[in-house]
Amino acid sequence: LPLAHSLARVVQFVVLDVGGTVAFWRGDPTRVPADLAELHPTHLPAVPRVFEKIRTRALATAEDGGRLQRVGLAWALGVGRRVRVAERAGRPVGRLLAAEHRVADRLALARVRALFGPDLRLALTGAAPMPREVIEFFDACGVLILEGYGLTETTAAGTLNTERAVRFGSVGRPLPGSEVAIAADGEIVLRGPHVFPGYHDDPAATAAALSEDGWLRSGDLGRIDGDGYVHVTGRQKDLIITSSGKNVSAANVEAALREIRWVSQAVAYGDGRPYLVALLTLDPEEAGALADRVGAQTAAIPTLAADERVRALLGEELDAVNRRFARIEQIKRFDVLDSDLTQAGGDLTPTQKVKRAVVHRRHAARFAALYD
Repeated sequence: LPLAHSLARVVQFVVLDVGGTVAFWRGDPTRVPADLAELHPTHLPAVPRVFEKIRTRALATAEDGGRLQRVGLAWALGVGRRVRVAERAGRPVGRLLAAEHRVADRLALARVRALFGPDLRLALTGAAPMPREVIEFFDACGVLILEGYGLTETTAAGTLNTERAVRFGSVGRPLPGSEVAIAADGEIVLRGPHVFPGYHDDPAATAAALSEDGWLRSGDLGRIDGDGYVHVTGRQKDLIITSSGKNVSAANVEAALREIRWVSQAVAYGDGRPYLVALLTLDPEEAGALADRVGAQTAAIPTLAADERVRALLGEELDAVNRRFARIEQIKRFDVLDSDLTQAGGDLTPTQKVKRAVVHRRHAARFAALYD
């Protein structure tokens, strides 16, 4: 997390208060595995993109290892999930399942845990949508990732999954003292002592953010299930409204596209259009493997981005992603940029979220061409 992020600040204060040690990464997303191997953290707060990249690396290693390794990992993950489900339900893990789990752990699960170092107890995430598949993957491997939700205006967290009360796909229940409700238009609103009193010297912005009775308008859309778990379904400003009037959460679609091994970033588009399109960027860390996969002579990103064999492979992967979504949410056409989106280039925030409006503006012609 960037040092100015509210959760990073809170974590630092808490760790120092209890006499712990705060370790900082080197700021390079490609060096995260090396940083973890050196630091051996016990607790890891990080944005979802960090966990997505680690999962992609683990899956890529298995894929490159051949069919036996791929099948072995899939079997091991299945065993791991069955064990976690039994444990959370308070049921005993039977002898046969326990024996299978020991084998699965030696075969694959322990190797995934080792990517975080030997001492990790739990991880925290927030600040952007975390695909449920990513959390379930690590949970099966024995890495618990607790997803929460909040804003700078709520002093970081307002809801959080805990070790005793976790529901994957949600951002947890409200923390003690925090009230969470869903407004008539579907917006998540929060109230409590952790909510800020207002913006400095900006009464207009304060009035827009806070209701008279103290509810903070988050700008996020969501729902609360029957057990009190909060589910974030999108962000108001990031909704794509198609020409037929259908609302689509761009963030959810983009998160699924980033699960494709070869993809680094994805930006969806479709406001006022009959269907959705996307711009993709290639993952530099996977460029060599991608070149080998399609038989390209070079791993240079600009060359791969223009290679029809790469585009055909991405099209196959996109078809698989589309099957997870309703027809109106599916990406019908895509293009590939010849360089990645970066924070230095102004395309990403410090928490690695895409500045969608910036990308839409810079690449307006590329998006428009996808509708020709």
